[in-house]
Amino acid sequence: MAKVEVYSSAQCPYCTMAKQLLERKGVAYQEIRVDQDPAKRQEMMTKSRQRTVPQIFIDGKSIGGYTDLAALDRSHKLDDLLAQ
Repeated sequence: MAKVEVYSSAQCPYCTMAKQLLERKGVAYQEIRVDQDPAKRQEMMTKSRQRTVPQIFIDGKSIGGYTDLAALDRSHKLDDLLAQ
């Protein structure tokens, strides 16, 4: 199973939706809360070149945010990424 990281914050509805999508698929993920640790926000921005949450990584590859994750799921490409 792929390693999944979700950079998120507490008050972010898109973060919640991304985590729910992963949970529905039975995917274990590591949540990294950028609202609790400014260094983690900087780490996220360096890795993704984005400032907004969520930022989702599968095996170290930036997937983007919730809408990108949902689009991958709708196109049936997400399962392939997760199976690697």
